[in-house]
Amino acid sequence: MEKFKYLKGIAAPLDMINVDTDMIIPKQFLKTVTREGLGIHAFEELRYDENGNENPDFVLNREPYRKAQILIAGENFGCGSSREHAPWALKDFGIRCIIAPSFADIFYGNCFNNGMLPVILPEELVDRLMRFAEDNPDPVLEVDLPSQEIRGYGNAPIHFDIDDVRKEQLLEGLDDIGITMRSESNAITAYEARQVQEYPWLSVDG
Repeated sequence: MEKFKYLKGIAAPLDMINVDTDMIIPKQFLKTVTREGLGIHAFEELRYDENGNENPDFVLNREPYRKAQILIAGENFGCGSSREHAPWALKDFGIRCIIAPSFADIFYGNCFNNGMLPVILPEELVDRLMRFAEDNPDPVLEVDLPSQEIRGYGNAPIHFDIDDVRKEQLLEGLDDIGITMRSESNAITAYEARQVQEYPWLSVDG
């Protein structure tokens, strides 16, 4: 999995609450089992009209937000069904960091498993960043995961909290399986050795 340490990129304002996973990636695109190629369909029903033409009013269809790597959104982002295709689509579009007052729990966890950083901030600070992204012709923000800071909008850096395990997961580029396998040399190996001793009939070699 791609590591996340520092990110400097354009921030796009998505001033909406309760953005659910069906809005992020509609159900008709869930047949794929690969993580590539979904970016073109991210926010499909907001980005395109019934004829497949771009909606010029949607933020990600406008410059400079077409190249956004940071998305600033309203509360309860990623609610709805638990589809992991939602972070797949956002990341394939180019989004690596989402800033919001709150996230749906499953979507929040899926972000970390896909090398994306979801940042929870008080609504007042999210609104401030939202206005910066809307009003600035070059709305570039810097996200510094090691120091847990957001910089570049003209005021003092904004500190954000993150669980230590989740932070290490992104810095090391590990999903849940990777975290488990990292313990293979100690905890897993010790468990397997104990199982062979206590239940030899379960061992292939036994």
